Amino acid sequence: MLEDKISKFKSLLHDHTELRAQVNTRRRVTLLNGNLVGNIRSDESGVSARVYKGGVYGFASSSEYTDERVKAVLAAAEENAKFMDMHVKKNKPGFPSVGTGKKELLHAVRDVEQKVFIDFAKEIDAYISKKYPALASRTISVFTESIEKLLVVSDGVDSHSLMPRSYIYIFLSTWANDGTTVELFKPLGGFGYFDENFTNPADLYEAIDNVYNELMKKAEGVYCEAGYKDVVMHPNLAGILAHEAVGHTVEADLVLGGSVAAHNLGRQVASELITMVDFAHTALGKPVPLPVYVDDEGTPAEDAVLIKDGILVGYMNSRETAQHFGMKPQGNARAFLFSDEPLIRMRNTAILPGKDKLEDMIAAIDDGYYLTETNNGQADTTGEFMFGVCMGYEIKNGKLGRAIRDTTISGVAFEMLKTVDMLSDDMVWLSSGYCGKKQPMPVGMGGPAIKCKVNIGGR
Repeated sequence: MLEDKISKFKSLLHDHTELRAQVNTRRRVTLLNGNLVGNIRSDESGVSARVYKGGVYGFASSSEYTDERVKAVLAAAEENAKFMDMHVKKNKPGFPSVGTGKKELLHAVRDVEQKVFIDFAKEIDAYISKKYPALASRTISVFTESIEKLLVVSDGVDSHSLMPRSYIYIFLSTWANDGTTVELFKPLGGFGYFDENFTNPADLYEAIDNVYNELMKKAEGVYCEAGYKDVVMHPNLAGILAHEAVGHTVEADLVLGGSVAAHNLGRQVASELITMVDFAHTALGKPVPLPVYVDDEGTPAEDAVLIKDGILVGYMNSRETAQHFGMKPQGNARAFLFSDEPLIRMRNTAILPGKDKLEDMIAAIDDGYYLTETNNGQADTTGEFMFGVCMGYEIKNGKLGRAIRDTTISGVAFEMLKTVDMLSDDMVWLSSGYCGKKQPMPVGMGGPAIKCKVNIGGR
């Protein structure tokens, strides 16, 4: 557990000051066709301070975590803020209060030996190798990460937080009917340390069998017919759509940079069926994948409603942008490493479920596609997106048909969301990757299945 060496300096904090100690731990083991090709343990720790003065920030950090370095970092951040204020002269007022208090650690800190990861991966690999010897290749990657932070602020909520997550990634490839190779991957796991999520490799065999069966269908699959098509997107795609294509456009720093959301606040940007929220720690009565209770500015985390019944109603903010837009900060400022400054980041962004059944959504399409897995995605601040689709099926006369090969979908998010006419009544969360906005950041994303229209690529 991270030792608290910063609370004693709280009386020295003035203006708006954040003093943060942090350690990031990462463990990864990778097997390729039974051979150990990756074995990594890393720890990055240190302390940083940020001071806001007159509309500008001063920041400093150190990888040494001692009383002397804490004092030095705090002094350097104050000097940097004074220097910037003297030369930039924005003359802005301080931030409104967000209240005070302290949020204590909710999760115990733990670790396991690297051998545990290796042995677990080897047992999974042995199962795949024995049961499916004709595969072209197989990769098993065991990954665990935790981010522990101690935060003391001059105005706001002090906190001690921990965000652990652990995953096993299964990558399988085989030869297709045309001699090329096709592949699929599946992340298994979630919030918590490795031994909290995984106890017996056999518990994963059913999921691995499902990946193999899907891969075999894909190997016999067909290429999509290019065009503007009716589709049903599995929740896996709905989540990345919510994050990449919509979420970034409503981050207030990107709004200030001219994103498509800048002139759409209060306007209809989606079907009336669409409500989209960036959840802090609880959604629909259940914990979200990566809960945040206090952000790195000391702001208590609350849900940020972004789209309500198709209307754009809010942005995600830092304390600075919230003051600019006249909005309430809701805990979206986060930093990845101790040496990073907090940026406006998504936490657990999702489209809320509707009332339809998946089978009815598929039955409502005469000629289209059911898209189930994505392997990448990107979007710009205009909301224009392109996602890779690595698994899916034809829909013919309301029934699922042949599997499809890799393809892409593209469009403009707000225009595509206006075509949504059905939402499933269930919801799926993903949290196995990172958002890459200047700094990596673990995020959750989710949603229901979505019936809409989208541009889809062909061969």
